[in-house]
Amino acid sequence: MTRIAVLASFNMDLVMRAARRPEAGETLQGEFAMFLGGKGFNQAVAARRLGADVAVVGRVGDDAFGARFLAALDAEGIDRTAVSVDADAGTGVATVVVEPDGTNTIIQAPRANRALTAHDAERFWQRTARRPVRGRAGTALLNLETSMPAAIAFARAARDAGARVVLNPAPAVSRLPDELLALANVLVPNALEAQALTCVSVRTPLDALGAMMVLPRGPQALVVTLGERGAVAVAKDLRLHAPPPAVEVVDTVGAGDAFCAALAVRLGEGAGIEDAVRFANAAGALAATVAGAEPSMPRRRAVEALLASSAAVPR
Repeated sequence: MTRIAVLASFNMDLVMRAARRPEAGETLQGEFAMFLGGKGFNQAVAARRLGADVAVVGRVGDDAFGARFLAALDAEGIDRTAVSVDADAGTGVATVVVEPDGTNTIIQAPRANRALTAHDAERFWQRTARRPVRGRAGTALLNLETSMPAAIAFARAARDAGARVVLNPAPAVSRLPDELLALANVLVPNALEAQALTCVSVRTPLDALGAMMVLPRGPQALVVTLGERGAVAVAKDLRLHAPPPAVEVVDTVGAGDAFCAALAVRLGEGAGIEDAVRFANAAGALAATVAGAEPSMPRRRAVEALLASSAAVPR
Protein backbone atom coordinates (compact mmCIF):
# COMPACT_ATOMS: atom_id res chain seq x y z
CA MET A 1 0.00 0.00 0.00
CA THR A 2 1.43 3.34 -1.03
CA ARG A 3 1.74 6.04 1.63
CA ILE A 4 0.49 9.59 1.05
CA ALA A 5 0.97 12.62 3.32
CA VAL A 6 -1.34 15.56 2.66
CA LEU A 7 -1.02 19.19 3.71
CA ALA A 8 -4.72 19.45 4.40
CA SER A 9 -7.10 22.37 4.13
CA PHE A 10 -10.65 22.13 5.48
CA ASN A 11 -13.52 24.20 4.09
CA MET A 12 -17.21 23.65 4.66
CA ASP A 13 -18.72 24.14 1.20
CA LEU A 14 -21.97 26.12 1.13
CA VAL A 15 -23.24 25.27 -2.34
CA MET A 16 -25.88 27.06 -4.40
CA ARG A 17 -27.09 25.53 -7.66
CA ALA A 18 -28.42 28.28 -9.91
CA ALA A 19 -29.37 28.87 -13.54
CA ARG A 20 -26.34 31.17 -13.87
CA ARG A 21 -24.03 33.36 -11.85
CA PRO A 22 -25.73 36.58 -10.72
CA GLU A 23 -24.74 39.93 -12.19
CA ALA A 24 -23.48 42.71 -9.92
CA GLY A 25 -26.33 43.88 -7.70
CA GLU A 26 -28.59 41.02 -8.78
CA THR A 27 -30.23 38.41 -6.53
CA LEU A 28 -31.01 34.96 -7.90
CA GLN A 29 -32.71 32.04 -6.22
CA GLY A 30 -31.30 28.52 -6.30
CA GLU A 31 -31.01 25.23 -4.47
CA PHE A 32 -28.78 24.89 -1.40
CA ALA A 33 -26.63 22.05 -0.09
CA MET A 34 -23.68 21.80 2.32
CA PHE A 35 -20.69 19.48 1.86
CA LEU A 36 -17.34 18.82 3.50
CA GLY A 37 -14.60 20.19 1.28
CA GLY A 38 -11.27 21.97 1.03
CA LYS A 39 -8.62 20.89 -1.46
CA GLY A 40 -6.43 19.11 1.06
CA PHE A 41 -9.34 17.30 2.69
CA ASN A 42 -10.75 16.25 -0.68
CA GLN A 43 -7.36 15.00 -1.84
CA ALA A 44 -6.81 13.03 1.36
CA VAL A 45 -10.22 11.37 1.11
CA ALA A 46 -9.70 10.54 -2.56
CA ALA A 47 -6.25 9.07 -1.92
CA ARG A 48 -7.63 6.91 0.87
CA ARG A 49 -10.56 5.67 -1.24
CA LEU A 50 -8.12 4.87 -4.04
CA GLY A 51 -6.21 2.55 -1.74
CA ALA A 52 -3.48 4.64 -0.10
CA ASP A 53 -2.44 4.82 3.54
CA VAL A 54 -3.06 8.52 4.25
CA ALA A 55 -1.96 10.93 6.99
CA VAL A 56 -2.80 14.64 7.13
CA VAL A 57 -1.61 17.79 8.86
CA GLY A 58 -3.89 20.81 9.17
CA ARG A 59 -6.13 22.94 11.39
CA VAL A 60 -9.85 23.14 12.00
CA GLY A 61 -11.80 25.48 14.23
CA ASP A 62 -13.25 24.64 17.63
CA ASP A 63 -16.75 24.56 16.17
CA ALA A 64 -19.41 22.27 14.72
CA PHE A 65 -17.81 22.32 11.27
CA GLY A 66 -14.45 21.27 12.70
CA ALA A 67 -16.04 18.40 14.60
CA ARG A 68 -17.63 17.13 11.40
CA PHE A 69 -14.27 17.13 9.62
CA LEU A 70 -12.56 15.22 12.42
CA ALA A 71 -15.34 12.62 12.43
CA ALA A 72 -15.10 12.27 8.65
CA LEU A 73 -11.33 11.69 8.78
CA ASP A 74 -11.88 8.96 11.36
CA ALA A 75 -14.63 7.37 9.27
CA GLU A 76 -12.33 7.24 6.22
CA GLY A 77 -9.46 5.71 8.21
CA ILE A 78 -7.17 8.71 7.70
CA ASP A 79 -4.48 9.44 10.29
CA ARG A 80 -5.39 12.86 11.75
CA THR A 81 -2.90 12.90 14.63
CA ALA A 82 -1.41 16.13 13.24
CA VAL A 83 -4.74 17.94 12.79
CA SER A 84 -5.05 20.55 15.52
CA VAL A 85 -8.14 22.39 16.77
CA ASP A 86 -7.72 26.18 16.71
CA ALA A 87 -9.48 27.90 19.61
CA ASP A 88 -9.39 31.32 17.96
CA ALA A 89 -10.00 30.88 14.21
CA GLY A 90 -13.06 29.08 12.92
CA THR A 91 -13.07 26.24 10.39
CA GLY A 92 -12.66 27.36 6.79
CA VAL A 93 -15.76 28.12 4.74
CA ALA A 94 -16.34 28.32 0.98
CA THR A 95 -19.34 29.60 -0.95
CA VAL A 96 -19.82 27.73 -4.22
CA VAL A 97 -22.10 28.57 -7.15
CA VAL A 98 -22.75 25.65 -9.50
CA GLU A 99 -24.30 26.29 -12.92
CA PRO A 100 -26.41 23.80 -14.93
CA ASP A 101 -23.43 22.53 -16.95
CA GLY A 102 -21.59 21.68 -13.73
CA THR A 103 -19.06 24.52 -13.81
CA ASN A 104 -18.46 26.33 -10.55
CA THR A 105 -17.10 29.50 -9.00
CA ILE A 106 -15.86 29.64 -5.40
CA ILE A 107 -15.11 32.25 -2.74
CA GLN A 108 -13.18 31.03 0.31
CA ALA A 109 -12.65 32.28 3.85
CA PRO A 110 -9.60 30.20 4.92
CA ARG A 111 -9.80 31.03 8.66
CA ALA A 112 -8.04 28.21 10.63
CA ASN A 113 -6.34 26.96 7.46
CA ARG A 114 -4.24 30.13 7.28
CA ALA A 115 -3.17 29.68 10.92
CA LEU A 116 -1.24 26.51 10.04
CA THR A 117 2.45 27.20 10.66
CA ALA A 118 5.79 26.00 9.37
CA HIS A 119 6.35 24.46 12.80
CA ASP A 120 3.14 22.42 12.44
CA ALA A 121 4.37 21.01 9.14
CA GLU A 122 7.88 20.29 10.41
CA ARG A 123 6.55 18.60 13.55
CA PHE A 124 4.36 16.36 11.37
CA TRP A 125 7.41 15.04 9.53
CA GLN A 126 9.40 14.70 12.76
CA ARG A 127 6.66 12.40 14.06
CA THR A 128 6.72 10.54 10.76
CA ALA A 129 10.45 9.96 11.04
CA ARG A 130 10.02 8.38 14.50
CA ARG A 131 7.61 5.75 13.22
CA PRO A 132 8.92 2.18 12.68
CA VAL A 133 9.46 2.82 8.96
CA ARG A 134 11.21 6.11 8.24
CA GLY A 135 9.57 8.10 5.47
CA ARG A 136 6.09 6.80 6.29
CA ALA A 137 4.73 8.75 3.31
CA GLY A 138 6.27 7.89 -0.04
CA THR A 139 4.44 10.82 -1.63
CA ALA A 140 3.65 14.26 -0.21
CA LEU A 141 0.68 16.10 -1.71
CA LEU A 142 0.11 19.79 -1.06
CA ASN A 143 -1.78 22.84 -2.28
CA LEU A 144 -1.82 26.55 -1.37
CA GLU A 145 -4.98 26.75 0.77
CA THR A 146 -3.11 26.86 4.10
CA SER A 147 -0.15 29.25 4.49
CA MET A 148 2.92 29.65 2.30
CA PRO A 149 5.36 29.10 5.22
CA ALA A 150 3.56 25.84 6.04
CA ALA A 151 3.64 24.75 2.38
CA ILE A 152 7.37 25.39 2.05
CA ALA A 153 8.20 23.70 5.35
CA PHE A 154 6.01 20.71 4.47
CA ALA A 155 7.66 20.27 1.06
CA ARG A 156 11.17 20.73 2.46
CA ALA A 157 10.65 18.21 5.25
CA ALA A 158 9.03 15.77 2.81
CA ARG A 159 12.03 15.90 0.49
CA ASP A 160 14.38 15.47 3.46
CA ALA A 161 12.40 12.34 4.38
CA GLY A 162 12.80 10.98 0.85
CA ALA A 163 9.21 11.54 -0.26
CA ARG A 164 8.11 12.57 -3.74
CA VAL A 165 6.47 16.03 -3.65
CA VAL A 166 3.36 16.67 -5.77
CA LEU A 167 2.36 20.35 -5.75
CA ASN A 168 -1.09 21.54 -6.80
CA PRO A 169 -0.57 25.36 -6.99
CA ALA A 170 -4.15 26.25 -6.09
CA PRO A 171 -5.66 28.73 -5.55
CA ALA A 172 -3.95 30.48 -8.46
CA VAL A 173 -1.01 32.76 -7.72
CA SER A 174 1.03 34.91 -10.09
CA ARG A 175 4.31 33.71 -8.65
CA LEU A 176 5.40 30.74 -6.61
CA PRO A 177 8.41 31.04 -4.30
CA ASP A 178 11.52 29.67 -6.00
CA GLU A 179 12.20 27.39 -3.04
CA LEU A 180 8.79 25.76 -3.26
CA LEU A 181 9.14 25.17 -7.00
CA ALA A 182 12.58 23.66 -6.50
CA LEU A 183 11.18 21.25 -3.91
CA ALA A 184 8.33 19.99 -6.15
CA ASN A 185 8.88 16.82 -8.16
CA VAL A 186 5.54 17.17 -9.96
CA LEU A 187 3.60 20.41 -10.56
CA VAL A 188 -0.14 20.05 -11.27
CA PRO A 189 -1.94 23.35 -12.10
CA ASN A 190 -5.26 23.66 -13.88
CA ALA A 191 -5.61 25.95 -16.90
CA LEU A 192 -6.26 29.10 -14.86
CA GLU A 193 -3.38 28.37 -12.49
CA ALA A 194 -1.01 27.66 -15.39
CA GLN A 195 -2.10 30.92 -17.00
CA ALA A 196 -1.48 32.84 -13.77
CA LEU A 197 2.02 31.37 -13.46
CA THR A 198 3.04 31.93 -17.11
CA CYS A 199 0.92 34.84 -18.41
CA VAL A 200 0.07 32.54 -21.34
CA SER A 201 -3.61 32.09 -22.21
CA VAL A 202 -4.52 28.42 -21.73
CA ARG A 203 -7.68 27.24 -23.49
CA THR A 204 -6.62 24.22 -25.54
CA PRO A 205 -4.17 21.32 -25.13
CA LEU A 206 -1.82 23.11 -27.54
CA ASP A 207 -2.00 26.25 -25.37
CA ALA A 208 -1.18 24.13 -22.33
CA LEU A 209 1.88 22.65 -24.00
CA GLY A 210 3.02 26.15 -24.90
CA ALA A 211 2.53 27.37 -21.34
CA MET A 212 4.43 24.42 -19.95
CA MET A 213 7.43 25.38 -22.04
CA VAL A 214 7.75 28.60 -20.03
CA LEU A 215 6.90 27.15 -16.63
CA PRO A 216 9.87 26.87 -14.27
CA ARG A 217 11.98 23.81 -14.97
CA GLY A 218 12.42 22.76 -11.35
CA PRO A 219 9.77 20.00 -11.28
CA GLN A 220 10.58 16.74 -13.06
CA ALA A 221 7.06 16.55 -14.50
CA LEU A 222 4.43 19.18 -15.32
CA VAL A 223 0.76 18.27 -15.66
CA VAL A 224 -1.95 20.78 -16.64
CA THR A 225 -5.57 19.73 -16.10
CA LEU A 226 -8.06 21.01 -18.69
CA GLY A 227 -11.45 19.83 -17.44
CA GLU A 228 -13.45 18.23 -20.22
CA ARG A 229 -10.36 18.32 -22.47
CA GLY A 230 -8.41 16.05 -20.13
CA ALA A 231 -4.81 16.76 -19.21
CA VAL A 232 -1.47 17.58 -20.79
CA ALA A 233 1.79 16.26 -19.34
CA VAL A 234 5.41 17.11 -20.02
CA ALA A 235 8.30 15.10 -18.59
CA LYS A 236 11.60 13.77 -19.83
CA ASP A 237 10.99 12.32 -23.32
CA LEU A 238 7.21 12.74 -22.89
CA ARG A 239 4.69 15.13 -24.44
CA LEU A 240 1.21 13.80 -23.74
CA HIS A 241 -2.36 14.93 -24.22
CA ALA A 242 -4.74 12.48 -22.53
CA PRO A 243 -8.48 13.08 -23.11
CA PRO A 244 -10.78 12.03 -20.27
CA PRO A 245 -13.40 9.27 -20.38
CA ALA A 246 -16.84 10.49 -21.45
CA VAL A 247 -19.21 11.01 -18.50
CA GLU A 248 -22.38 12.95 -17.73
CA VAL A 249 -21.24 15.97 -15.74
CA VAL A 250 -23.27 16.94 -12.67
CA ASP A 251 -20.85 19.11 -10.69
CA THR A 252 -17.13 19.78 -11.25
CA VAL A 253 -16.46 20.71 -7.61
CA GLY A 254 -13.63 18.46 -6.40
CA ALA A 255 -12.81 16.96 -9.79
CA GLY A 256 -9.35 18.53 -9.81
CA ASP A 257 -8.71 17.26 -6.29
CA ALA A 258 -9.65 13.72 -7.30
CA PHE A 259 -7.25 14.06 -10.25
CA CYS A 260 -4.35 15.21 -8.05
CA ALA A 261 -4.92 12.47 -5.49
CA ALA A 262 -5.16 9.76 -8.13
CA LEU A 263 -2.00 11.01 -9.82
CA ALA A 264 -0.13 10.92 -6.49
CA VAL A 265 -1.43 7.44 -5.68
CA ARG A 266 -0.40 5.90 -9.01
CA LEU A 267 3.01 7.58 -8.95
CA GLY A 268 3.46 6.28 -5.41
CA GLU A 269 2.62 2.80 -6.65
CA GLY A 270 5.46 3.04 -9.17
CA ALA A 271 3.47 3.86 -12.31
CA GLY A 272 4.93 6.04 -15.05
CA ILE A 273 3.57 9.53 -15.64
CA GLU A 274 1.50 8.50 -18.68
CA ASP A 275 -0.29 5.71 -16.81
CA ALA A 276 -0.75 7.94 -13.78
CA VAL A 277 -2.31 10.75 -15.86
CA ARG A 278 -4.82 8.39 -17.50
CA PHE A 279 -5.79 6.96 -14.10
CA ALA A 280 -6.14 10.49 -12.73
CA ASN A 281 -8.30 11.51 -15.69
CA ALA A 282 -10.73 8.71 -14.87
CA ALA A 283 -10.84 9.70 -11.20
CA GLY A 284 -11.50 13.34 -12.05
CA ALA A 285 -14.21 12.39 -14.54
CA LEU A 286 -15.99 10.23 -11.97
CA ALA A 287 -15.88 13.05 -9.41
CA ALA A 288 -17.73 15.26 -11.89
CA THR A 289 -20.68 12.82 -11.98
CA VAL A 290 -21.63 13.37 -8.31
CA ALA A 291 -22.74 16.56 -6.55
CA GLY A 292 -20.51 17.97 -3.81
CA ALA A 293 -16.84 17.61 -2.97
CA GLU A 294 -16.39 14.82 -0.41
CA PRO A 295 -19.29 12.69 -1.73
CA SER A 296 -17.79 12.73 -5.23
CA MET A 297 -14.32 11.43 -4.33
CA PRO A 298 -14.23 8.09 -6.20
CA ARG A 299 -13.26 4.62 -5.07
CA ARG A 300 -10.61 2.47 -6.72
CA ARG A 301 -12.95 -0.13 -8.16
CA ALA A 302 -15.05 2.53 -9.90
CA VAL A 303 -12.00 4.23 -11.43
CA GLU A 304 -10.64 0.95 -12.75
CA ALA A 305 -14.06 0.02 -14.16
CA LEU A 306 -14.32 3.35 -16.00
CA LEU A 307 -10.82 2.92 -17.41
CA ALA A 308 -11.68 -0.58 -18.61
CA SER A 309 -14.95 0.48 -20.23
CA SER A 310 -13.32 3.49 -21.89
CA ALA A 311 -10.56 1.32 -23.31
CA ALA A 312 -13.19 -0.96 -24.86
CA VAL A 313 -14.90 1.92 -26.71
CA PRO A 314 -13.48 2.47 -30.22
CA ARG A 315 -12.29 6.03 -30.85
